Amino acid sequence: MKVAEAVGRALCAAGVGQVFGVVGSGNFHVTNAMVAAGARFVAARHEGGAATMADAYARTSGTVAVVSVHQGPGLTNAMTGIAEAAKSRTPLVVLAAEVTEPRSNFYVDQEALARAVGAVTVRVTSAEDAVEQACAAVGLAVRERRAVLLNLPLPVQALDVPDGALAQAAPPAERAAVEPEAEGVAALAELLGQSRRPVFVAGRGSRGPGSRTALEALAERYGALLATSAVARGLFQGNPWSLDISGGFASPLASELIQGADLIVGWGCALNMWTMRHGHLIGADATVVQVDDDPSALGAHRPVHLGVTGDVRLTARQVFDAGGEQRQGYRSPETGAAIAARARLRDVRHEDTSTRERIDPRTLSIALDDILPAERVVGVDSGNFMGYPSAYLSVPDEKGFCFTQAFQSIGLGLATTIGAALAQPDRLPVAALGDGGALMGAAELDTVRRLGLPMVVVVYDDEAYGAEVHHFGPDGHPLDTVRFPPTDIAAVGRGYGFEAVTVRTRADLKAVVDWVAGPRSAPLLIDAKVVADRGSWWLEEAFRGH
Repeated sequence: MKVAEAVGRALCAAGVGQVFGVVGSGNFHVTNAMVAAGARFVAARHEGGAATMADAYARTSGTVAVVSVHQGPGLTNAMTGIAEAAKSRTPLVVLAAEVTEPRSNFYVDQEALARAVGAVTVRVTSAEDAVEQACAAVGLAVRERRAVLLNLPLPVQALDVPDGALAQAAPPAERAAVEPEAEGVAALAELLGQSRRPVFVAGRGSRGPGSRTALEALAERYGALLATSAVARGLFQGNPWSLDISGGFASPLASELIQGADLIVGWGCALNMWTMRHGHLIGADATVVQVDDDPSALGAHRPVHLGVTGDVRLTARQVFDAGGEQRQGYRSPETGAAIAARARLRDVRHEDTSTRERIDPRTLSIALDDILPAERVVGVDSGNFMGYPSAYLSVPDEKGFCFTQAFQSIGLGLATTIGAALAQPDRLPVAALGDGGALMGAAELDTVRRLGLPMVVVVYDDEAYGAEVHHFGPDGHPLDTVRFPPTDIAAVGRGYGFEAVTVRTRADLKAVVDWVAGPRSAPLLIDAKVVADRGSWWLEEAFRGH
């Protein structure tokens, strides 16, 4: 057996079941070996899309995924998606063929590329060690939650592995949950026992099994209100004390209540500029606590009064078990009534600025939230529009929202939704894109159609890079470089085999109602011509940090 085949089979034996990629000569044999070993391979139309699909699949499924690319340009094409995964600490293996001859036109320093964006590297160096090194890459991705570049040099691929080499291939041990120190547990229990207005803000580290139950029980004991960062949106869906998102996408009521907290506990949450609105959501007299299983994360974005190193679920359970009397805390009848009426941004009245030619993005988003089935998985691209689907489209749980925004690149949203859709096949996938990101990633519309995904692609079309228009426009700068002529994006969708509708008014959404009713034999693209007179509220907040 050649090394290429052995590596592919070893990766599957180590637990990989889903592979995305673009196949060239360098990764042809290893990819086919993975398929032969039982992995599902999804061919993307661009390596950047493949990397983002793998990232989103891993996030939404909770399992490691692989992206397979050709040497040199295959890897460089994938780098933006890899950077997003690395910055988000997604368990991902990037399987890349590699040339070793510097005079080759395919030669780049692949290890340096990975290091530059925060990924780590493993290289297959010999036939004797190939299986062990492939399994090591999977283990590193799983245990350290890292994007791992597995370089597979072309000369090594053609070597013969020793007989029986695959016998050592096996899934890696799961990442051990970090036990919190008793002192930290006791200190947090004491602070909760003293608090009159506690708020829990849960982040990516709270998405693991059992975390919601543990956090809700602790919050019930001490009367804490519940919120999430954007990446953990949906974690407390249905809880009557949930404020939904904390930060730039928060409702006015949620912001007011978080600002009024005397204790804010971040659970697996960075408490960064986005989640805390540059610190404006932290009251002057509030005590700030951060719980994270990575000690380097504690206080990384802002000073905290108490940092507890520990797994979210274990820490919450141990604080609960430490005792403490039942407290009303922040959960007064008046607060509960206000949350029921106004915690969701879609329930806040807005002045509808729609015209006969363009629809208000808030009006559009609320209408789509009512029309589309509740069992959905939403992927969101980056841009001026992104707060509307993020805040107005509800999701059933934390696996219903995939937010690939750590690198803040536009153009990833469609591929994000494809990966999330494959991880959650029983849900309606909804891709929310701006016109810039939609056209940047349009090649993957073919992938949606080819896979037969019943996806809804919503394009918030303002005919511009809206973030730049609203950032630089008020100062009188010329905007010709960031504005574009009208594009019939619905026609683009039809060219790829989508059903498509152009939406300018609420009445145009009747076509969406009809599509939802069935048979949904083709995916649907909604080219929504949105009002573009001003920047979004969240963008005004975000740009204060630039």
